[in-house]
Amino acid sequence: AYRLTVSEIIDDLRVADEMLRRFERLYRLSSDQFFELYSQGLLDNGEHLHDFSQWAGFYKLRRRRLEAFNRASQERVTQLRTTGVPIQLERLVSRG
Repeated sequence: AYRLTVSEIIDDLRVADEMLRRFERLYRLSSDQFFELYSQGLLDNGEHLHDFSQWAGFYKLRRRRLEAFNRASQERVTQLRTTGVPIQLERLVSRG
């Protein structure tokens, strides 16, 4: 199974965050509150079905990518701790 790189995870988070902010501005509702209502079937999504489906999709994507990022980060911390020396974080050199 393909495993996303940390850079890909962060890129996905950036896109998801941008889209969530867009929907929050349009509907003046936090994504957490929207998703709770959406999950409970409490929204009349007739004319907004496409928006609401996208909003829910980006919400789920963000949640999955945050979980993946937290797992990758924890793996890195575990790896760094096993060296027995003070942890020195290195900055990733930008490729462009």
